[in-house]
Amino acid sequence: MRRKALVVIGLLLLLTLAACQPQTVEVTRVVEQPGEPEMVEVTRVVEVEGETVVETETVEVTRVVEAPPEPTGTLNVALPLDPNSINPPNAAERMAGNVVNQIFDSLLAVDNETGELVAALGTEWEISEDGLEYDFTLRDGVTFHDGTPFNAEDVVATFEAGADPVNAYFDQYEGVTVEVIDDLHVKLITDDPDVLFMRLLSELPIISAEQFAEGGNQAIEDFPIGTGPFKFVEWVKGSRIVLQANPDYWEEGKPHVAEVIFRPIPESSTRLAAIQTGEVHIVNRLSSDEAKQLLGVQGVQVVRYPTDRVYYIAFNNLTTGVGAPTEDPRVRQAMNLAVDRQAIIDGLFDGFADLSNGFVTPQNLGYDPSVEPFPYDPERARELLAEAGYPDGFEIGMACPIGAYTNFEEVCQAVAGYLAEVGITMEGGEVQLMESGVFWDLEANKELVPLFGDSWSASEGEAYPRLFGALGGMDASYSAWSDPVIDDYLVQISQEFDREARAELYGELQHYMIEDPSFIYLYVPNTFEAINEAVQGYVPNAVEQYYLKDVFLAEE
Repeated sequence: MRRKALVVIGLLLLLTLAACQPQTVEVTRVVEQPGEPEMVEVTRVVEVEGETVVETETVEVTRVVEAPPEPTGTLNVALPLDPNSINPPNAAERMAGNVVNQIFDSLLAVDNETGELVAALGTEWEISEDGLEYDFTLRDGVTFHDGTPFNAEDVVATFEAGADPVNAYFDQYEGVTVEVIDDLHVKLITDDPDVLFMRLLSELPIISAEQFAEGGNQAIEDFPIGTGPFKFVEWVKGSRIVLQANPDYWEEGKPHVAEVIFRPIPESSTRLAAIQTGEVHIVNRLSSDEAKQLLGVQGVQVVRYPTDRVYYIAFNNLTTGVGAPTEDPRVRQAMNLAVDRQAIIDGLFDGFADLSNGFVTPQNLGYDPSVEPFPYDPERARELLAEAGYPDGFEIGMACPIGAYTNFEEVCQAVAGYLAEVGITMEGGEVQLMESGVFWDLEANKELVPLFGDSWSASEGEAYPRLFGALGGMDASYSAWSDPVIDDYLVQISQEFDREARAELYGELQHYMIEDPSFIYLYVPNTFEAINEAVQGYVPNAVEQYYLKDVFLAEE
């Protein structure tokens, strides 16, 4: 069990304080063993009349109780948006995936503290020397939430259902053949070697073959049945997603809470009020301004951590952007130079983000810090536009999702404003802001306008899934761009099992994507979360993944 969650967070944040910009984070050490109250230090870093001040005081902290012997209590989790789907291959965004994580298990899992792959529904595995065949022994005695036994046929159904083009992430299931050896043994055969296939398996939840046979993907959309720690109860769109503890979960003693309710709350002011009143226990994707408002609020912990997530404005050369000025690399360079991204970071995020220099983040294998981010240089942008044949600029359509990411509508509008200063104006006079579910459906169908804003995280420690997902041409669900040079790099990376050689390829690609940019690169953010002090065992991570089977609520 991970009862050290808030201790770890506190230590990480205290280490960060000495090296980073002025913080707006309250750091509280919470101890884990039961017993008598003890005196601990609370450190707050605040701004007083423009000056950074570190305040430390000694307070009494009651020791945290052990997890309950039986699931008890209701954990309320706020979501910044209503998921588009909680059918695993169709869950378009991380917050939708966080609901999926509680209902389903995969063959493998990633340990939230070490980042290492560990057994889940697959208990043992062997990989062939050519990296094409993966033999798995399956966990015996596991049942789905409806009582159906888990076996090899469910693995077959998972890849069959996932590869249906109706799904947002159908491409992740393609190119894999599943052979049944017996009820508890399967062989997965890939068309090509893939260095990240094992990591991918940790993100492909196993569905019920029986449910899929009876109702197809629509049955899973309507009432998902998995083997996970929580059972689906109901989804009232725009209001709540209710899950109950699975009493027959294969991990003995888990989960610890009897019920989890996810509450979509797009309005930030409502989220802030909900965490302060105790209506919800966890709120993520807070802005720094919102985090400041929660400092000193009794019963609320505020934490900050870097995310492995890139924000960008995509160029479309697959559909609506064919023939557009953005097909010229000089235009794309000019658009990067035209945007004062540091001003956006300072103005909208209090400086709590870093300039993006590509799609490989500092947390990823092969990141090259020598790659310089585009500077803000509107004069050079105008020169490049003139060289490309657009001295007076041009008009182009741009779209962004509403409520999906912190301050992102304002970011998109700021980008549009900077582009207008060099003559690039928006069709219709403004950015098209869309409800996130509609936006992602259009993105998956490649029906968005030639420019659109979005974000992509990576949970594998490498940028390949993000690179392929956004740059894989027509073969990738959310891609809007195709470039034969990038295609070649992606093939080389996916088949290079030598870690150092693969890191070099990532670095080379990072350089190329600055010379011939596929996006307007924006920023890699820090994120803020607010957590009710009763919550124990919750470990935030850089990819915003929730795994709630270890969470429990301390008694008042």
